[in-house]
Amino acid sequence: MTAKPAKRWLGFVQEHATIYDDDLVPGSKILAIGDAPQSHVNLAQPEIVFYEYLARIANHLEVLRTSDRPLKMLHLGAGALTLARWASVVYPASTHVAVDIERELLDFVLTHLPLPDSCELRPLVADARAVLQEELSEEEFDVIVLDIFSGPEAPEHLTTSEYYAELKNSLSAEGLLFVNIGDDPPLDFTSSQVRAAETVFDFVMLSSSPEMFTKRFPGNLILTASKQRIPEEDVLRCQSAGPYPSEVRHSVDLDRFSKP
Repeated sequence: MTAKPAKRWLGFVQEHATIYDDDLVPGSKILAIGDAPQSHVNLAQPEIVFYEYLARIANHLEVLRTSDRPLKMLHLGAGALTLARWASVVYPASTHVAVDIERELLDFVLTHLPLPDSCELRPLVADARAVLQEELSEEEFDVIVLDIFSGPEAPEHLTTSEYYAELKNSLSAEGLLFVNIGDDPPLDFTSSQVRAAETVFDFVMLSSSPEMFTKRFPGNLILTASKQRIPEEDVLRCQSAGPYPSEVRHSVDLDRFSKP
């Protein structure tokens, strides 16, 4: 029997958040804001990541960091905390900080989608840039996931090379930054974010399905940035990890893509 959807008004975005059953995946829930589905959570099996862009981040991380040691992760843009739940299984004993500017959203998600007992998470209500300079100014993270962008309407102060420099400063020496970028043709916003990241990080790669690199379709791309160069064999492993079909570009191939 399908449970009645839960609803909460979000004062910052002036929309309703709704959590409802995914009737196609038993034990799963969908978080929507307004009319747009935002996150998918498999409460019964949190190690399964359903949405393609989140699965791409998870797969990249599994290629680039072994599961034999816990990670300290920062989630900027909390959503339904899908990757924190996933990492609590795949990277046991990891710790998480989740930041969202929408005060009601964090409480709503944690109330109606309880975290696994093994997931150690600290929620913070804050701006995704200010929090690096204030509450988290003395902390470093192994992984930062920035999941706020949805095309050109993204908050401008989160799109600059200066912000990428602050993100880099919040990473450990071997830390990884993952940025989910939603964009529409001709993907000018994505190109601007690649250029901003490349001014700061030693290595930047962009991942999606091959058709996204034609710049003719709307969708999501994952920007991965690192203080250290990622070996070519690991880049190829990221591409092979999927979701399929998968394409990863970096260096000269990425420069060609991001030219104005």
